[in-house]
Amino acid sequence: MFKPNFKYTHRIVNLLSKIAAAREVILNSPLVPKWEVALRREAIIRSAHSSTHIEGNRLNLEQVSKLEKGRKITATRKDKKEVLNYLSVLRKINTLVKGKKLTVDDILKIHRKITKDTLTLPEDSGVFRKRYVVVANPLTQEVYFRPPKNKDVPKLVKDLAEWINSGDTGDIDPIVLAGITHYEFVRIHPFIDGNGRTARVLATWVLYNRGFDTKQFFALDDYYDSDRQAYYKALQTVNQATLDLTKWLEYFVEGVYVSVKEVKTRVIRLSSERLRKSKEGQIALTERQMQIVEFINAHGSITNRDMQKVFGLSNRAALDEIKKLLKLKVLKQEGKGRSVHYELA
Repeated sequence: MFKPNFKYTHRIVNLLSKIAAAREVILNSPLVPKWEVALRREAIIRSAHSSTHIEGNRLNLEQVSKLEKGRKITATRKDKKEVLNYLSVLRKINTLVKGKKLTVDDILKIHRKITKDTLTLPEDSGVFRKRYVVVANPLTQEVYFRPPKNKDVPKLVKDLAEWINSGDTGDIDPIVLAGITHYEFVRIHPFIDGNGRTARVLATWVLYNRGFDTKQFFALDDYYDSDRQAYYKALQTVNQATLDLTKWLEYFVEGVYVSVKEVKTRVIRLSSERLRKSKEGQIALTERQMQIVEFINAHGSITNRDMQKVFGLSNRAALDEIKKLLKLKVLKQEGKGRSVHYELA
């Protein structure tokens, strides 16, 4: 079975402590639902932009945001499809793995979703490589790593998945576990293309699965994309003879801290505004109510007819949901008569 080689340095431990403290502030802040939805949506958009941009996608953040809203943009089909695929995968992070344990089939499915209709040869999507590849810095084209042979890939991926599922990872901090998963997957480089995106999705899934980022507030890929040379250099710090991941993990954990700190700063600002308006604290919504909030966040408003159509509700049930959300001061009514619609309060 795969067994990682790394040490908990003072730097890693110190960063993990700061991350834990910042995360507690975020999770215990009196956010209203529309802010939670906005934080999650922005993190997903930024992650999709950064993770695809690292690998050469030419869309800017504004274009990615427009795509996420279903708007038309002028760009190549491939660039648009890469982003849309990544957005779709991040939105469904909680359903990427069917059972409680990650399997090789799950990994192949994730790659298939990420690379759908984007590869030169469609048959390379969702299957392990059958042609040898080398890993080069896309900015300089310098070859800095030669991955394992094709024939070794299936077993290496299986070993990694089994290790993630094993009891050996129970005492490993979720952030460190995500960092190890990220690196080892890139090292194996099991696919012809899309390895980096798949590795970053798997790291995101580990953080979600281990309860660290269940609200999907953190855009980890922003840190890598902000200085891509540093990202590639960090990957190169791992000696291929010893596979000591310590330096890489210091970089990875720092990236998580930067992302969490940015969210904390924004949450404190939002929470201060919230506390000035009310002492009610956080508002607990049902899954359907959160979906209604997300619909309004995407479309600007919602009507009774929208609720019936989108959520399959009767007129009475739609009215009941509206009344509950109005009472909670999540929604506010706009317009009169047939033009009545509801916006976020």
